[in-house]
Amino acid sequence: MTTATDPPPAARATTSRTGDVTAAVEAARRAQPGWDALGFAGRRKALNAWCALILRRSDELVDLIRAETGKTADDARLEVVLVAHHLRWTAAHAARVLGRRGVSPGLLMFNHAVEVTHRPLGVVGVIGPWNYPAFIPIGPVSAALAGGNTVVLKPSELTPRTGEWLMATLAEVTGGTRVLHVVTGDGTTGEALCRAAVDKISFTGSSATGRRVMAACADNLTPVVIEGGGKDAMVVAADADLDAAADAAVWAAMTNAGQTCVGLERVYVVDAVADRFLGLVTERAAALRTGDGPEADLGRIVLPRQLDVIATHVGDALARGARAVLGGPQSITPPYVAPIVLADVPEDSAAVTDETFGPVLVVNRVASVEDAVERANASGYGLGASVFTRDRSRGRSVAARLRAGMVSVNAVIAFAGMPAVPFGGVGESGFGRVHGPDGLREFTRTQAVTSQRFRPLMQPTSFRRRPGTMPALVRMVRTLYGR
Repeated sequence: MTTATDPPPAARATTSRTGDVTAAVEAARRAQPGWDALGFAGRRKALNAWCALILRRSDELVDLIRAETGKTADDARLEVVLVAHHLRWTAAHAARVLGRRGVSPGLLMFNHAVEVTHRPLGVVGVIGPWNYPAFIPIGPVSAALAGGNTVVLKPSELTPRTGEWLMATLAEVTGGTRVLHVVTGDGTTGEALCRAAVDKISFTGSSATGRRVMAACADNLTPVVIEGGGKDAMVVAADADLDAAADAAVWAAMTNAGQTCVGLERVYVVDAVADRFLGLVTERAAALRTGDGPEADLGRIVLPRQLDVIATHVGDALARGARAVLGGPQSITPPYVAPIVLADVPEDSAAVTDETFGPVLVVNRVASVEDAVERANASGYGLGASVFTRDRSRGRSVAARLRAGMVSVNAVIAFAGMPAVPFGGVGESGFGRVHGPDGLREFTRTQAVTSQRFRPLMQPTSFRRRPGTMPALVRMVRTLYGR
């Protein structure tokens, strides 16, 4: 999820000058009060209309995503479905999550009424990745818009047209009023956006780039949401449905040619069932086809330098004694990588510790589920994870011990398809959340308003209080809370 130093000519975007970024932010700032004034109902109507327009022109978006990323048609279609699903949920639930609500003042301050509101921040900057150029940005973009903010989106330099398409279609719905602006270019444009007068930045990309985003935002104390990389693990217990686990593992590791932040990269399977599980995984992965034709299951690797990362990880693992159960260095034929399954990979090798971001799956056997949890948690990353066991209660118990922002039991990446579920990680995988109620709140500021309804008999918060006021107050609190 890093940006390319030298993207393919067909995918290059003109770098926006700092002045262009400033102009976009200023234009978004001017449009924000009017957008906020629509209220939740007005914004919901506009966002629903945008969703409907995207679906009417979904073939157009699918073709555009495929042209910029090399995805298979089905991978691009899935992305469009997720865009619509999440956009619709956000529009429908913003008022409930962010609307004004009453709060109890407590017994000591019973003479006050309290309301809590979530006010828009103003202008939100979103820096999107190339691997899911429509779906990943739509999370923070839709949440920010639903909350009354306007947005400046900086898509990856590899996928600028997808970002521009989203901007243009929303402008059709809003009658030409721009509440979503797009600035294109490489990391220079992203840095300019971080240093511009935006009120928050949402970034998705590599952990290394996330650090640079934070550093640029620090100058203005601009708050950030960081969704960094991942090294997601699956735990397979001895009682697991191995057929289902193997099918899930292959899809999670190989979908989008492995270029998924919550893609599966490590499996820890209990020794008693390891051989059978590995056989099922190998059989399914071997049947997958790579290429750009309509029959392909895996498309191309988008970043040329990612091919070097994949080759290095595979070579290092084999040099350290790992077994290539399927494929190997010969599977790398630029710009494609056929499925690779490695077994018995040392835990300190790059294929286990670092994000590979390709169709490479490490399967290591363990003595117990406890051993599997310990190894899964040894990673600096903490984005997603999965557990397979027929005992769902045990599955939830294992999930609770995994250091990950999201865990699926007897499924993979299920959380990404649920718009009500917060999405984000810990450690090297970042912080903050998109999607769900947490994602809506990320792009607002909370304001509490108290109003005194009547004067109390005792006035402890006044220098004019009576001599016996504070002793009486202490006695009352002891009565209420001292037992």
